[in-house]
Amino acid sequence: MIHLYDLDYKGCMSCFACKLKGGESCGRCAVNDDLAPLLEETRTVDALILGSPIYYGDVTGEMRSFMERLFFQFPIYEPDAAGQQLKKVRTTWVYTMNVTEELARQMGYDRMFRGNVALLERFFGPCESLMCYDTLQFDDYSKYAARRFDPVAKKRRH
Repeated sequence: MIHLYDLDYKGCMSCFACKLKGGESCGRCAVNDDLAPLLEETRTVDALILGSPIYYGDVTGEMRSFMERLFFQFPIYEPDAAGQQLKKVRTTWVYTMNVTEELARQMGYDRMFRGNVALLERFFGPCESLMCYDTLQFDDYSKYAARRFDPVAKKRRH
């Protein structure tokens, strides 16, 4: 298990070294930072599980930056080539969020969920998603400015 917040990295910089024909990094992200070993490891895994809380209708900024680097290295800009990832593996998305399932639907979260599945399926293989709605955020709601939530209902749901 990798906690992205523990790593020092940035998103894709569009250096295009991963697209340079005959280049040392063709098909691989050329940036050498804390994410480099993890990106390399994704090429050999038997399964890939990505998880993120949902903040303001999307995954965290760290996850978005990871996704940019993970996915951008694979597609090549040739009309007859889909991408460079060779090994297909099963993938899963796990999301946690404080909104109810109904509110997530109303706010259009399903579009983001479908887009993230499509990316993983394009480059890795079959993907499933698990959404954890209406999460329990605090052990003691009385300590936080969170009166709009029913702590008893939150704990019961948890």
